[in-house]
This record gives sequence, structure tokens and C-alpha cells, in this order.
Amino acid sequence: MSKLQDKMFLEIRNKEIFNQAQLYSFEYLESVFDRNVYPTEEALNNLSIFDEELPLDSTNAKSVLEQLNKYGSPATTATLGGRYFGFVCGSAVPVGLAAKNLGTYWDQAPAMHVLSPIGSKLESVVEKWLVDLFNLPQNTTAGFVSGTSTANLCGLAAARYRILQRNNWDINEKGLRNSPPIRVVTGKQAHSTVLKAIGVLGLGKENIEWVDVDKQGRIISESIPELDENTILILQAGNVNSGAFDDFEIICKKAKKANAWVHIDGAFGLWAEAVNELKYLTKGIGNATSWAVDGHKTLNTPYDCGIILCSDQEAMTSALHMSGSYIIESTERDGMFYTPEMSRRARIIELWSIMKYLGKNGIDEMILTMHQRAKQFAEEIKKINGFHVENDIVFNQVLVRCDSDKITERVLSTIQMLRECWLGGSMWFGKKVMRVSICSWATTEKDIAKSVKSFEKALELEITHANNV
Repeated sequence: MSKLQDKMFLEIRNKEIFNQAQLYSFEYLESVFDRNVYPTEEALNNLSIFDEELPLDSTNAKSVLEQLNKYGSPATTATLGGRYFGFVCGSAVPVGLAAKNLGTYWDQAPAMHVLSPIGSKLESVVEKWLVDLFNLPQNTTAGFVSGTSTANLCGLAAARYRILQRNNWDINEKGLRNSPPIRVVTGKQAHSTVLKAIGVLGLGKENIEWVDVDKQGRIISESIPELDENTILILQAGNVNSGAFDDFEIICKKAKKANAWVHIDGAFGLWAEAVNELKYLTKGIGNATSWAVDGHKTLNTPYDCGIILCSDQEAMTSALHMSGSYIIESTERDGMFYTPEMSRRARIIELWSIMKYLGKNGIDEMILTMHQRAKQFAEEIKKINGFHVENDIVFNQVLVRCDSDKITERVLSTIQMLRECWLGGSMWFGKKVMRVSICSWATTEKDIAKSVKSFEKALELEITHANNV
């Protein structure tokens, strides 16, 4: 046995470094809800400590953790807290963090049942829970991936397989060269990850048949062209800016008659189906064929967690399958048939834990509270002269602008500098806006009030600056 092996076995037995990491973790959780949302300039500058050559010899494990904690922890963005409103990033339900910690020590890879019986079982259970929660067809199957970017890719890959198979073309054997054409129809505000998936799959972004959207970013159903069985229609459950939902009931019925494949990009919005007060937004989603959704957004699982759901299991597994003489197939679930990856972590552990912990009523309550905080933000910001809300608050998104693009940009920059809350900007029908995405279980009424105060202070500073110029 080598000296390095001796050292690592000793670290496992005495558990000192694990206790050390746990202590640092608890210290971080103690402060994350009260600290600056974005790292200070000092913390950012101190990251230069990591600019070093790879050591020649093994480093002491305690010193590795000490460096991470001393210089890494202060340089994190406090997405766990209640005042981070950027990029539709969720927090993490406490039991999910704890389960992820346990799962880290298990270090499971649920590609095959034989690799992780517990991973296989939990994926089977959660698949049924999700189908029930979202009221999807009973034959719907789920793949557990890193996020909606990958989930969209999987859903469109399954659609590509099925459409070409209908045309007697095996995409896996023949590829795309000289293949029958596939139509792709989507709204003009489709998310960039949808466009990326279309490009990666070789369907060609130039081939997209774009459909006009209304003032909230919803696809205009009357403008959708005539569909056919060679068409993939891509809809949205939650516009990334406004949070608006397409009219699934009308559009999906139309698509179903034409035997078109409907894919719904529901990264954060699909969860509206789990909320009694909000499920009117998702009425008719069960008539689609595939759905992409994140756990790490609205459900607040730790990163990373995405889900692809598909009612055409054969198309999904045929598009994503792999084979090898060493593969051991099981009569139980082998997760690799539902995802592009074979080697992937068992993110299902924390997803199962959070859904078990919250239950249907808890999921309803948590997500509805996010919606209520979004409405609170919109109502309070409207009271301040100089701010304008640009969207209807149907879910968790609030779009705010000032009297001009220049002022909006400067106020946003000042808000970010103040670090009381953090959010990003976007463009909305030609105007610069500030995008407030409320998707944290930890966001309280006080957090909203404090954040609105930060907006107000930033605007006052901009007015003072303008008067002094």
C-alpha cells in the first residue's frame, strides 16, 4: 500500500476533514440569509489566491478545505437567500441540501439498476409522482438530467426520431443527410436553449417557422401555420421575461388533430400545474407529447436538476439509447435509456427528498407564496415615481423599467453595486428592463420591502448624479 493510500484511508477513518467541511457548511448557512447577495470587491479580489501552479506533491487536506472556506465562501453569490432575483435561479429546500450531502457520500450513478438500486427505485417513484402532479398521460416516462437545456434537447431528439421513423427513416443508422424534412414551429420569444437544441440536433435555426407573439410574449394561436405530422411545435410554460403561458388548451388540440409533436418548454412554469390557484395557466398541457422542466428553479432542489417527460417512451429511448457488451440490463429501471448520459450523479436523491418532504400541499403553498411575493414586488414598486411594471404578474416574473433606457441601465448597475438584492437586465419589445425573478422559498415580505427600498435608493442616486452632471 502506498503512502498516499495510507493517508486517504486514514482520512476516511478519522473523519476530521468531513467534520471540518460540515462545520464550514453550517457557518455558511448561518450567514447566507443576511449577508450581501453578491460578493464584495475584496472577496472578488481575493480569488487571485487560487491563481497558482498545480502542486508537485500532495497537499494537506485540511489546508485545501481552509483555502476553499476562507476565500471561496465569501466569493459565492447568495442564491440560497431570499433576495437573489437573477436568471430564474431557485434557492434550495433545507431537506434537499441535507439529502444531497448524504447522496454525495453514497456517490451513486443510476445509469443501470445494478449500479444503483436505490437510484433506480427513486427515479421510478418520482416519475409516477411527477406524472400525477402534472396530470400527464399515464404512459409518460421521465429522464433525470442536468437542467431544462438538456431536457429540451432530449424532447426534441425524441420528436426528431419519431417524425423520421414515420417516414421510414432511421436517424440512428442513416443520420440527417438526405433525410425527409422536419418542420419546426415556435414563437418569436422561444428561449435560447430551445434554439440551441434545434441547432445541436441539426434541424437548423434558419428552418424555424416563427410565429408572432402578443404583448405578454405568448404565441398567437391564430398565427400558427397549418400543422402536419412532420411538424414539431414548441410552446412555453413561462416566458423567461414576463412569465406568460401559451394557450395550451386551444393549441394542443389543434396540433393533436394534425398529429404534430408538441414540446413544452416549462423550465420554471410547468410547476404552475401543481398549484390549485394557478393551474388555469397550464390547462391543456396533457395534450402535448413532451415536456421539459427544472427542479432547481421553482421546486428549489439544489443544483443541478432537470427533467424530461415524454408520452412516447419508444421515441425517447430510441433517440437516447446506448448499447455495449458490458451493459447489464435489468427488469427494473435502467436510467441510461432516458438520458443522453451514462455517467451522471444521482440528483434524484434530493428531488425525491424534497417532494416527499413537501407533499402536494407543501408544493402548492411554496410556489403560490413565490407568486404572492412577485405581486407584492410589483405593487410596491409601482408606488415609486419613476418605475414602471411592464408585464402582467401571472407567475413569478416582474419586469421593471425607468423613464429611459439610459436610466434603467444606470439604476440596474447601482442596484447590483448596492448588493442588497441582485437581478439582471433584459430587452422587452425594444426597451431595456430589469428582470425580477422570484423563485426562492426563503423570500419573505421583508425581503421584498428591503429590495424595493434598494430600487428606490438606486433611483435617488441616479437622480442626484444627473443633477450634478
